[in-house]
Amino acid sequence: MNEGRLHPITIAVREISAIFGRMGFGVVAGPELEDEWHNFTSLNVPADHPARDMQDTFWIKGAEGFSEHERSVMRTHTSPMQMRYMEEQVRAGIQPPYRIIVPGKVFRNEATDATHEAQFYQNEGLVVGKGITLAHLKGTLDSFFKDYLGPEAQVRFRPSFFPFTEPSVEVDVWFVGAKDNTTEEKQGRWLEVMGAGMVHPQVLENAGIDSSTYQGFAFGGGIERLIMVKHGVHDVRLFHSGDLRFVYGFEEVFS
Repeated sequence: MNEGRLHPITIAVREISAIFGRMGFGVVAGPELEDEWHNFTSLNVPADHPARDMQDTFWIKGAEGFSEHERSVMRTHTSPMQMRYMEEQVRAGIQPPYRIIVPGKVFRNEATDATHEAQFYQNEGLVVGKGITLAHLKGTLDSFFKDYLGPEAQVRFRPSFFPFTEPSVEVDVWFVGAKDNTTEEKQGRWLEVMGAGMVHPQVLENAGIDSSTYQGFAFGGGIERLIMVKHGVHDVRLFHSGDLRFVYGFEEVFS
């Protein structure tokens, strides 16, 4: 009988948590079944934002007629834990600084392909304190990627937009695919792995934090994509295929 193996995602979560732990981040967890307020409204996502449409969100049946604190969704990102954590700290009378990561499963009602899945894992990060700037965000992520992917990791930041951060950036890393993949993948390409930015002042205010005194940055990215970059996995769907050959062969093939 074959001995059991940790799933590659479990291994990655432990590695990522250890890296951020060395930088002083705590690890927290939250519910996968989330209410509309924490998943959207509290994060400055207006009621008419496309992310609330059925093509992106799994809404729970029977939500009609209830308030946004009662309507439930399968969380579309780990960002609701930003708000839940800050609310909890404020209720306890604990003011910033805060520094946490939130690894966990999220759900999107979308078509799957080699780099997209309807169910996947994200790692959220939140830092709140006095004098926090975009330079702190860049330095933190540069340090993480060089630790997790290696000192030669190539990272770029591109301007973007997210309702809960301002300014916002998308973070790409240079990705070289598996040896048996296409010529383009062998040569390499930029792969978007994370969205990030400065926490929007309205989000801080929604949590009961004075945005004129405190600032923060946040980031969130797909864990499977990070594993793809680190180990040259060419298809994200392998992680959720249930194929034990992938799990058992992961250490030998991709280490």
